[in-house]
Amino acid sequence: MLHIKGRILVGPEDGDAGGVRDELWVVDGKITFDRPTGARDVRQLDGWVLPGLVDAHCHVGLDAHGAVDDATSEKQALTERDAGALLLRDAGSPSDTRWVDDREDLPRIIRAGRHIARTKRYIRNYPHEIEPEDLVAYVAAEARRGDGWVKLVGDWIDRDSGDLSACWPRGSYEAAIAEAHRLGARVTAHCFAEETLAPLVEAGIDCIEHATGLTEDTIPLFAERGVAIVPTLVNIATFPRLAEGGEAKFPLWADHMRRLHARRYDTVRAAWDAGIPVYTGTDAGGSLAHGLVGQEVAELVKAGIPVRDALSAATWGARTWLGRPGITEGAPADLVVYEADPRADVRVLTAPRWVVLRGRVF
Repeated sequence: MLHIKGRILVGPEDGDAGGVRDELWVVDGKITFDRPTGARDVRQLDGWVLPGLVDAHCHVGLDAHGAVDDATSEKQALTERDAGALLLRDAGSPSDTRWVDDREDLPRIIRAGRHIARTKRYIRNYPHEIEPEDLVAYVAAEARRGDGWVKLVGDWIDRDSGDLSACWPRGSYEAAIAEAHRLGARVTAHCFAEETLAPLVEAGIDCIEHATGLTEDTIPLFAERGVAIVPTLVNIATFPRLAEGGEAKFPLWADHMRRLHARRYDTVRAAWDAGIPVYTGTDAGGSLAHGLVGQEVAELVKAGIPVRDALSAATWGARTWLGRPGITEGAPADLVVYEADPRADVRVLTAPRWVVLRGRVF
C-alpha cells in the first residue's frame, strides 16, 4: 500500500479533470482518493505527481537495422519506464513484443503492427514492402495484429526525382483506411513532405506522424477534420545531420529537409493555434535513443505551446486520446513523482524522483 502526498496533478487546474488533489492512496495497484481503513505500515511518497507519461510515437523492438531480440526490447522498455513513460504507442515494429504485456515491471504498449510501405520506399527491414493493389489486405492484417492502430509510410525519398514524394497514388488510401475503420482501428502515417498530407486527410486518416509539411493550406483541413499530429521534434532535430549525409547524392532532398527543419517550431505552433490536436512522441527506436519524452515536452514549449497544453500532450490529453485512464478513482496506479512543479519548469520531467507502475515503486 502507498500513500502519496503533495500536489497530485490530475488534470489542468481549469479543466474538467479536476485540477489538483493533495493526496491519494494505492491499494492493490489501484488509485483511490479514500483513506483505506486500518492503514498501517504504509510507504509514503511526497512530491509533484503526474499520470505516467505518454510517448505516442516510439518503437520497442526496433533498432537502426530492423528487429531486435527480446533482451534488447526489454532494455528499451525499461529505459522508457525509468524516464516516466508508462504508456507507449509503438508506431510500427517488425518484432513481436506481446510478451511485454505479461511483465508487471514494463510499460503498457499500444501497438500499430508493422509499418506498411511502398516497395523500396522506406528503411530496409522495417516495413512490409508492397504495391498499391495489396494495400487494403495488408492494412486489414495489421489492424487485426495491432492494438487499434495501423501505421502507413506516406512519403519517402524518391530516387528518380531526388526528393521527398508521396509513396502511393492519390486516391489509393480510401479503401484501406475505410477497411481499418471497419475493423475498429485508427490509421496514422509517416509524413515529412507537403504534398502527402491533403490526400491522406481527405481519405479519412486519424493522425499524422512528424507532419513537418503542414502549411497554411493544409492546417485548416487538419483542424476541420480533427486529425491529430505527433510532431516528434526531438527526431526532427536530426534533419540537418541527415541532410549533410545525403547531400552529395540527393541535393534537392537535403535542401528540402533543411527547410522543413528550419520552420519546425513555426509549423507546430501554427498547428496548435489552429486547434489541431498535438501529442508527444519521440520516434525512439530506430536510430534515436529511448527515454526522451521529457525532452519532447520541452521542445513543444520551445515551439510556443503553453506549458499546460504541452503537459497535457504527454499526460491527461494523450491518455484520453489513446483511451487510457489518468489519475482517477480505481484506475491503475501508473504515476510519476517529481521533486518540483513541472508546470513551473517542464525540464523536471527528465528527472523523475519515483516511478509508480501498477502500484510498484521504481
